[in-house]
Amino acid sequence: MEFEQAVKELNQKGFLDLKLSDEIDYAAEIVKLKKEKNAVILAHYYQEPAIQDIADFVGDSLQLSYKAAEVDADLIVFAGVHFMAETAKILNPDKKVVLPDLNAGCSLAEACTAKDLQAFKDKHPDHIVVTYVNTSADVKAISDICCTSSNAKKIVDSIPLDQPIIFAPDKNLGAYINKVTGRNMLLWEGACIVHEAFSIDKLLKTHHAHPKAKIIAHPESEDHILKTAAYIGSTSGLINYAKTDPAQEFIVATEAGILHEMQKKVPDKTLYPAPAVEDNTCACSECPYMKMNTMKKLYLCMKYELPEIHVPEDIQKKALIPIQRMLDISSK
Repeated sequence: MEFEQAVKELNQKGFLDLKLSDEIDYAAEIVKLKKEKNAVILAHYYQEPAIQDIADFVGDSLQLSYKAAEVDADLIVFAGVHFMAETAKILNPDKKVVLPDLNAGCSLAEACTAKDLQAFKDKHPDHIVVTYVNTSADVKAISDICCTSSNAKKIVDSIPLDQPIIFAPDKNLGAYINKVTGRNMLLWEGACIVHEAFSIDKLLKTHHAHPKAKIIAHPESEDHILKTAAYIGSTSGLINYAKTDPAQEFIVATEAGILHEMQKKVPDKTLYPAPAVEDNTCACSECPYMKMNTMKKLYLCMKYELPEIHVPEDIQKKALIPIQRMLDISSK
């Protein structure tokens, strides 16, 4: 019983209190553990560079969803935030899924609980529910279909025009999709703390200092930021645009972690992070949840196969339906 309690506490804390020698070569040890445990590391673009570099696959939410559905591994190590690891578990109920820090949450997921969404649904019984993947498994379980920023327009376009829609939880992404599709979806009042942190005044000053730079933005950003953008798209979309567009300079309005992978793809181009309202060390906008994962925590997570993600079977089966619908539509 003492051992079980200790494991439970480690699982809850995400190994935050575990002391390790500073001499450990985490990268080398992680490579060894991948082979020993037949593990695969999936990492989001917003993870720290060292984690992106050692991951087996780096991508956005949609890409990671596809990869999670097809991986051939005994252990799925998700270097991202909690809802992403939950999605991987929903798609792989018989595999062990672990997350380096169990406290790595998401402001959007926290803005929409299943209880509140159900109450909202009850007030609008004729509406179907489209939820952004940035939601908990409980919320997905009462949704009709999921989407990501990569496929939100395609998902909404697949729904008959006369069908009313509730879109949750990101009001900025929902407003953008309403604009590009001509729909009038009912929007949940949620927002991403990263994409609402951009300063329009600082952004315009940055553009004035670099007039040849094109502004490219994630659709979770506020409308006044999107109005300045030459291109609006998901994280993978922003990377592809920087690769294919002839411009040599870009101001990138999304979480600054994307610049690591983007710079690899366009080594001869110059990238500037869109400035945030608050002054900080990098003058950009970073997700505090994404940055909770570290190489130390990744190593511990793989070594002890904790913290493990669990989704109740009834929730897993219900949540799989809207996720699978999303994947099926996106693949067409």
